[in-house]
Amino acid sequence: MDITIIWTIVVITLLGVTLAAVLFLVARKFRVEEDPRIDEIEKLMPGANCGGCGFAGCRAFADSCVKAGNLDNNFCPVGGNETMKQVAAVLGCAAVEQAPKVAVIRCNGSCANRPKVNEYDGLATCRVKAALYSGDTGCAYGCLGCGDCVAACENDALKMNPETGLPELDEEKCGACGKCVKACPKGVIELRNKGPRGMRVYTSCVNKDKGPAVKKACAAACIGCGICAKTCTHGAIVLENNVAYIDYTKCKLCRECEALCPTGAIHGVNFPKPLDKDAIKARIKARNEKAKEVQE
Repeated sequence: MDITIIWTIVVITLLGVTLAAVLFLVARKFRVEEDPRIDEIEKLMPGANCGGCGFAGCRAFADSCVKAGNLDNNFCPVGGNETMKQVAAVLGCAAVEQAPKVAVIRCNGSCANRPKVNEYDGLATCRVKAALYSGDTGCAYGCLGCGDCVAACENDALKMNPETGLPELDEEKCGACGKCVKACPKGVIELRNKGPRGMRVYTSCVNKDKGPAVKKACAAACIGCGICAKTCTHGAIVLENNVAYIDYTKCKLCRECEALCPTGAIHGVNFPKPLDKDAIKARIKARNEKAKEVQE
């Protein structure tokens, strides 16, 4: 064998060994010790890596919890309170409980309520559709019906209903990760408290136009009349940008707003009994008459 080849092999080998030794020593000198509790907490996480907690993934969330030393600003919506109790035990701190949340579809614009005024013939995604124009109905705020939220949901909790053209939610599968919220370019989906025994009341509309234009676009939209806000004795309803918004932290689930809504834009779900509008209207009338007598 040529002496040049031999020396080349020897030099390269020695150089490789030397560099490996240098890298080893540098790595030992400058290595950062990682708290073993990060691994413990990561194992407790559901592994969804959904970003619903505000971090890139479960490990980033675990790292934040350990560095903070408490759970005041950290919560895993998918794991919920039970998972956070286990995390608190690892950290040796108090668990901060939160009410379970669920995704809510705030659009009444079914095919029957919101007829099409044109036909879209492009890429079937809500984001592209929203970027091109306001939609194929008279409502520029409602669901676009392409199912970006369904594609974003990793729990198979959302499905498009071909009859209504709207997404439908399976509450049992919803992890409240918020991916569907981020996927909707129209802001139609919201995370709200599940409510006691799953009962909740919300306005299923986000149309900010004024009454006449809204009624023309959708038969079941909020027309901003304010009847619900005036009726609510708990201060749970505010009228903003011509849309009634129900604050779920103040709502007492009396369903008076639902009974009086002239378009049916307000929805109450998971109540054990059907809505008795006549009984509720009679109750409101009696209350108003009593208030009037007191004033006189």
